[in-house]
Amino acid sequence: MKFEEMKYERIDYDKTAAQYNELLEKLEKENDADKFIEIFKEIEKLNISVNTMNTLASVRHTINTKDEFYEKENDFWDETGPLLEVFSSRLNKICLAFSDRAALMKYIPETFFQLAECQVKSFTESIIPLLQKENKLTTEYGKLKATAQIEFEGKTYNLSTIFPFCQDSDREIRKKANAARDNFYAENEKEFDRIYDELVKVRTEIAKTLGYETFTEVGYYRMSRLDYNQDMVANYRRQILEDIVPIDHILHEKQAKRLGLDKLAYYDEAVMFNSGNPKPQGEEKDLVNAAVKMYHEMSKETTEFIDVMNDNNLWDLTSRDGKEMGGYTTSIFAYKVPFIFANFNGTSGDVDVLTHEAGHAFQYYMSKDIPVAECTWPTLESCEIHSMSMEFFAYPWMKDFFGKDTDKYYFTHFTGTLEFLPYGVLVDHFQHEVYNHPEMTPDERKQCWRKLEKMYLPDRDYSESEAMEKGIYWYKQGHIFQSPFYYIDYTLAQVCALQFWARNYDKDPNAFKDYLHLCTLGGTKSFTKLVKEANLISPFESGCVKNVAKKAQEFINSFDDQNM
Repeated sequence: MKFEEMKYERIDYDKTAAQYNELLEKLEKENDADKFIEIFKEIEKLNISVNTMNTLASVRHTINTKDEFYEKENDFWDETGPLLEVFSSRLNKICLAFSDRAALMKYIPETFFQLAECQVKSFTESIIPLLQKENKLTTEYGKLKATAQIEFEGKTYNLSTIFPFCQDSDREIRKKANAARDNFYAENEKEFDRIYDELVKVRTEIAKTLGYETFTEVGYYRMSRLDYNQDMVANYRRQILEDIVPIDHILHEKQAKRLGLDKLAYYDEAVMFNSGNPKPQGEEKDLVNAAVKMYHEMSKETTEFIDVMNDNNLWDLTSRDGKEMGGYTTSIFAYKVPFIFANFNGTSGDVDVLTHEAGHAFQYYMSKDIPVAECTWPTLESCEIHSMSMEFFAYPWMKDFFGKDTDKYYFTHFTGTLEFLPYGVLVDHFQHEVYNHPEMTPDERKQCWRKLEKMYLPDRDYSESEAMEKGIYWYKQGHIFQSPFYYIDYTLAQVCALQFWARNYDKDPNAFKDYLHLCTLGGTKSFTKLVKEANLISPFESGCVKNVAKKAQEFINSFDDQNM
C-alpha cells in the first residue's frame, strides 16, 4: 500500500485501555507458557495497531508542521504516549515475573526481557505528567527550528535550504551564509536556553522521582544500553581523543593548504576543495533512479527492498516550507514497511540519505518478520551500524551519483567519517556534564560546551563569530534536546562500519554476507553480541580504535588530495 493510502484514525483511549487491561489481567493469571505466549501475541497485535497510528500521525506532522489536523493529532500523542506506557510497563513486569522464562524464549527473544528491565527501571506512573511536559518541550524545539526564515542575498531560506550556501566554494558567500544562519540561533538564544533549561529540570525531576541520583542513569536505561556502562563509554571517548583527534588535525592542515589558507575558520570546515565540494548529478528523481539501479545491482535482497520503497512512496525527500528539519527512518509496523524522511538540499548529503537512511530501512525490511515487533529494531548504536556500513558498501556505485566528482566524494566522505568521531563524543561528553551537574545555568552550559569543544575540536576557530564563540553551536544538534544521550551511538557504529569498509576494501568475500546476516538479526541480540555475530571487533576493546585509525590513514594517504 502506498503511504498516502494508509488510513489514520485516532485511537479511542478508553476503549484501548480497556482492551489492554483485559488482556493483561489474563496474562497475569496464566501459568502455562504456551497459553501465556498466545495472550502475549494478542497484546502484540494491539501494540502494533496503536503504534502504527502513532507513527502515521508523527510522520505526517513532521512532513507538514502547518497541517492543523496532524498538529492536533501530534499533541494528542504527546499527551497519550506516557499514558500508554503504563500498559507497556505492566506487560514488562508480568513477563519478567514469569517463572519459566526459558519456555517463553521459544517465541520471545532474550533482548525483550533486557529491554523490559530497562523500561521498568526508567518508568513509573507517577512520572506521567513529567513525561508529558518533556514531550511538549521537545515539540517546541522542533517547531522553533521549523520557523526559521533566514534572509540571504535577497531571498528567504530555512535551516535546510540555506545549507548549500554555507559550504559554497566562494569564501565570502559561505562566510555570509554561516553568519545569517548563526544569526537565527543568536536571535533565539533565550528561547533555546529556556527550552533546554526546562528539559534539564524536568528530566532531573524524573530521575529523582524514580530514585536516581542524576538523569544520566535514567538516560542509559532509556537508551537501552544493554551491555555497556558509563565507564566503558568514558574509556572509549579517551581512545577517540588519543587516536583520532591527531589524525583530524593533520586532515585540517591538509584542507587549509588545499584551500590556500593559513588556517581554517569555522565556516571553512565544510568546504573541502576550492573547486567546490562534490555535488550530485541531476535532480531528486535522478538520484532516486540511480539508487534504484544501485540496489538492483547490489543483491537480490536490496532489489526487493528498494522496489517496495519506490513503488509505495515510502519516503518524503523534498525540503519544503513548514516541513520539520533533519532526517530519520521509522517503521510502520502494521504494514511491515519502513519510511524515510529527509530534506534534500542539493548537496552530497542527499546521496547519503539514499545510502544511510536506506541502510536503516533495509535492516528493518530484512528483520520485519521477527515475531516481536519491539525486537525488529536493535538498540540505537546497533541500528547505526547498518546505515553507516551501507554508505561504504555503496561506494562502487558512486559514479552514477557524482560523475567527475566521484573521487572527491570518496575523499570527502571518508575523511568526514573520521572528522565526525571527535564531534560525536563531544556531544556525548557534554550531555554527561549537563545531567551530572543539573544546577548549571544556561551560561555555564555554554561555557562547558566551549571548553569541551576546544578539547575534541582544537582546530575550530570562531574568532569571526561572537555567537559561536559564546558556545551556542549545540543548539543545532536536535539529539541534545529531543533524544538525550543518543549520539555516542553514531560514533560506536562508525568504528564498526569502518571495519566493514576495511574488509570490503581488502576484498573479503564474506563482508557483505556478514552485513546481510547482521540485518536479519534485527534486535534479537545486544550491541556487543551483534558486533561479534558480524565478525567485527567491539569499539570498547582496547586497540580497536587505534587499528581502525591506522587502516583509515593508509587509505587517505593514497589520495592526491592537493590536485583534486
